[in-house]
Amino acid sequence: MPSRIDPPRLLQRAFPTIEHAWTARDTQFYALSLGLGSDPLDPGPLRYVYEGLTGDTLVAMPTLANVLAYPGFWAREPDTGIAWEQVVHAEHELTLHTPIPATGHATGHTRVTALWDRGEGRGAFLQQVREIRDVTSGKLIATVRQLNFLRGDGGLGPGASEGSPPPPHPIPERAPDAVCDLATSPQAALLYRLCGDLNPLHADPAVAARAGFSRPILHGLATMGIAAHAVMRALLDYDASRFAAMRVRFTAPALPGDTLRTELWVDGDQVSLRTTALERGAVVLNHGRVDLRPSSNPRRNRA
Repeated sequence: MPSRIDPPRLLQRAFPTIEHAWTARDTQFYALSLGLGSDPLDPGPLRYVYEGLTGDTLVAMPTLANVLAYPGFWAREPDTGIAWEQVVHAEHELTLHTPIPATGHATGHTRVTALWDRGEGRGAFLQQVREIRDVTSGKLIATVRQLNFLRGDGGLGPGASEGSPPPPHPIPERAPDAVCDLATSPQAALLYRLCGDLNPLHADPAVAARAGFSRPILHGLATMGIAAHAVMRALLDYDASRFAAMRVRFTAPALPGDTLRTELWVDGDQVSLRTTALERGAVVLNHGRVDLRPSSNPRRNRA
């Protein structure tokens, strides 16, 4: 069946500007939803979940940008023509132009930047980009690029984008330079959904069963945030200022309660990563990459 998408119209679709103000409590809750603070005797994560450290201030996790000024699941709006029930989040990329403030007020502007057709019956890829800017200064805080696989929308006809999505980031063939295991709680998806993604797939067992899952699954962006935590823990001594960019490919869903093992390969200022749900042997993130800035504190410059 031909897709109902009108490619030129979708590529030129106007999105409302989203305003988002966040507080210290929002920043702390986001970090807690990723599992930071699970060890009450570990001082490293405290600066992300607690505002009372002597000589330190509250710091935002770099991946907090993923939930700021989010436009919602707009693909289900009738004007898009997208078969939204068959949309899969394939890849996600985050570029930080400045560290995320622990409290702030920003705008988000979203646009569709590419629509690549794979042919009728083979689906299509849609790329969207969101720019997050400080309300007062207009300064660009972060750019978020999201690649969705539209499984039900191949055969778009004239007007689709030329070329194809960017190739995946290659993972080195050598043994990893570091490995970090992080346990997730059975409530992980219920917590993370309160950061803004209220899809019942992550909360309602009946909805998860209709989608073919044995239980509600963890949000892909929560899994990405946990992998970012692994990088911070294993390589950066929890120094968020070194985090410049991150890109991941979602390869399988994680489940609340999984132990997520992130393998890390360090090559200069670039870290490659792969994350596996340890108990099930399922690779949930692959072809991951984190770009680093040099450390201003030599004691925190492990990578």
